[in-house]
Amino acid sequence: MPDNSKLLALIKKRVCYTDLVYQRVNKKLKVDLSRAEIEMLVQNILGDEQTMLEKRGKNYYVTSLVRHTRLTINSFNFRLITADRI
Repeated sequence: MPDNSKLLALIKKRVCYTDLVYQRVNKKLKVDLSRAEIEMLVQNILGDEQTMLEKRGKNYYVTSLVRHTRLTINSFNFRLITADRI
């Protein structure tokens, strides 16, 4: 199993989005970000060395304590599922 920094780099390179997920992220985080801003937020979280990564079942849970945000990403297709405030 690769270490977290390598896995985060892989996820950062391969993460993808659906039309619906942009709306879901804005709703769950109570923000009004553009698609580009949401993608930048995700890339910043995935690129932060303090970000924590946990795999449970078929999902990766990517937690940024700095940004008080947890991303849920499908481990098979690297699709962003949702983001939550923590």
